[in-house]
Amino acid sequence: MQHLTAPEVAALIADAGDAHVLLDVREPWEFQTCHIAGSVSVPMNTIPGQVDQLDRDASIICICHHGARSLRVAQFLEANGFAQVTNLTGGIHAWAQQVDPAMPTY
Repeated sequence: MQHLTAPEVAALIADAGDAHVLLDVREPWEFQTCHIAGSVSVPMNTIPGQVDQLDRDASIICICHHGARSLRVAQFLEANGFAQVTNLTGGIHAWAQQVDPAMPTY
């Protein structure tokens, strides 16, 4: 598993955004408050039931509010055969501070 900062993830997306699945594991209300363009909302508690719908060969970047929930999901995905898993260190909060200051925070 990789751990990347918000600017590092922003650079990855800029270079090859479509090549990465931006998996936002926050609750729906959190996702509605703010999210990274192109991200997919799959709340953490639904991941075990949807794991077989995710591409095990895809590059998946896990996102949450501060990075703790996404870390747990990234660990779960790795344990279930996903090879290219990244955790956004600091979560959407770090993204708002370091990449997109116009993004709402909560």
